[in-house]
Amino acid sequence: MFMPTMCVVLPAADRAQLAHVVANGNTPQKLAVRATILLMLADHVRPSHIATRLALSRNHVHYWMRRYVAAGVGGVLHDAPRPGRRKRITAEHVATIVNATLRTRPPAATHWSTRTMAKAQGISEGMVRRIWHQRGLQPLGVTRLKLSKDPRFVEKLRDVVGLYLNPPDKAVVFCVDEKSGIQALDRTRPVLPLMRKVPERQTHDYIRHGTTCLYAALRVLDGAVLGTCRPKRDTKEFVRFLDRIEAATPADHTIHVILDNLSTHKSPPVHHWLHRHPRVHFHFIPTSSSWLNLVERWFGEITRERIRRGTFESVAGLVAAIDGYLAHYNTAPRRFIWTKDADTILAKIDRCPKVLNAGD
Repeated sequence: MFMPTMCVVLPAADRAQLAHVVANGNTPQKLAVRATILLMLADHVRPSHIATRLALSRNHVHYWMRRYVAAGVGGVLHDAPRPGRRKRITAEHVATIVNATLRTRPPAATHWSTRTMAKAQGISEGMVRRIWHQRGLQPLGVTRLKLSKDPRFVEKLRDVVGLYLNPPDKAVVFCVDEKSGIQALDRTRPVLPLMRKVPERQTHDYIRHGTTCLYAALRVLDGAVLGTCRPKRDTKEFVRFLDRIEAATPADHTIHVILDNLSTHKSPPVHHWLHRHPRVHFHFIPTSSSWLNLVERWFGEITRERIRRGTFESVAGLVAAIDGYLAHYNTAPRRFIWTKDADTILAKIDRCPKVLNAGD
């Protein structure tokens, strides 16, 4: 039985336009395929043969034939407009979620999670995560703050920051503090070494062999650290450490020592020592303001790089490790540079009560 061949009739202008699309090397591939389908249909090639030669389905060939019949060449060479995805959440709903995050808490919990908020608001967890990210909300995190109650806070702040930013001529500034209670911890099993795709592994339980106290003085000028480990923290050891600082400083330089308000630093033996060494001047940071002492920044480095992951079989081993770190660090010390002036710090502190009151 005779089976007519499905074809389209192309006017001369349409054929010329489609042929130009196929011949143009800059034509997107999807448009060239559509034009080729119509040209082959106009040449009486069977749709099944077209599908085979172009690695398409016959439904694909039929679709573009019908599209040409309905909309002409323009309908083939231009994609049909699409409505796009409808918004599934309104601006009012977003505002409700933001307000709930800021002003409320879930039942029997301290903070919202993406799951609890999604369940409470009837939306997806991914949508909650996007809303929080877009508005900078972090209900899963928490930071700590502490406001100093020192009545001489401003005075002490300006004094210490002034030494950092504008030290006196022919003077050496030291930041001094003690890191007490450093534990010599030994693991109950040998540490498993680092391997490919496997980090170093330590047992969570340990054997405690004792503690030591690290006295450290950070020289602000170049970042070098004078340090020594002593069995305990007391006035006698602190005076000995002051002797070492004084001996390590040229005789024609004034010494300014920045330190905290520990009672050891204000005991009568220390006052007597200062009376005998008039070139040494103490500058106390405000109470609850350890962030103002740069040596605390260095304590963080030695803790992270040498102490926290260390395994020590004795206090002597711990002391040897700290002394080794000090010797290595002082071969190329890094200077810690203070950048904020006192007015900038005070302005930031003044904002804290306003934020606290706003949360009431």
